[in-house]
Amino acid sequence: MPELATFALVTFSAVFFVVDPFAVIPLFLSITRGDSPAKRSATALKASIVSVVTLTVFAATGEFIFRLFGITVGSFKIAGGLLLFLVALDMMRAQPSRVRSSPEEQVEGSAKDDVAVVPLAIPMLAGPGAIATVTVLMSQARGSFSHIAIVIAVVVVTGVLTFLILRASTRLERLLKQTGLNIVSRVMGLILAAVAVQFVVNGIHDVLPLITSGR
Repeated sequence: MPELATFALVTFSAVFFVVDPFAVIPLFLSITRGDSPAKRSATALKASIVSVVTLTVFAATGEFIFRLFGITVGSFKIAGGLLLFLVALDMMRAQPSRVRSSPEEQVEGSAKDDVAVVPLAIPMLAGPGAIATVTVLMSQARGSFSHIAIVIAVVVVTGVLTFLILRASTRLERLLKQTGLNIVSRVMGLILAAVAVQFVVNGIHDVLPLITSGR
């Protein structure tokens, strides 16, 4: 498979699975209970747009953050991979991940009039795991325009799919039920775990020469 196609597939798998809009369906239905279909759709759209903007900003500023704190790309890949693996474990156990958000944050956010930004967009969709993922992927692009374009395009596509899934959340919950949603989450978690391990392996590969050279 061509290298660009492989990178695109890995990027989509990592970003879409860590955002995991299927896992957000129960919370979305809960905090929008009593809203009209039009208002629910507007909330889903706003949350999706905010998550795309948030992830794009972090993807674009990741290199600056590395330089600011003196962090090597390899170190961040390892940290991001470990964080991603924790999210993947919770997905495989079909449990809400405290890496994404805590119950306290969800309760506080749901008490607000506008729930689209908090807690839906941040931290449920664009949480620490998703932010770390796009930052690592952008570092792997290594300044290649085509690779950078793939990362940004995948973030946008993920946002569009998230909106469509949340807008159809009532029908999806009726169709899949909780068992079906758990199955989807476990499968996505398994693939995400493999991506997380690869992040760690890539990070070790980047850091090892620095360790052996004594730098």
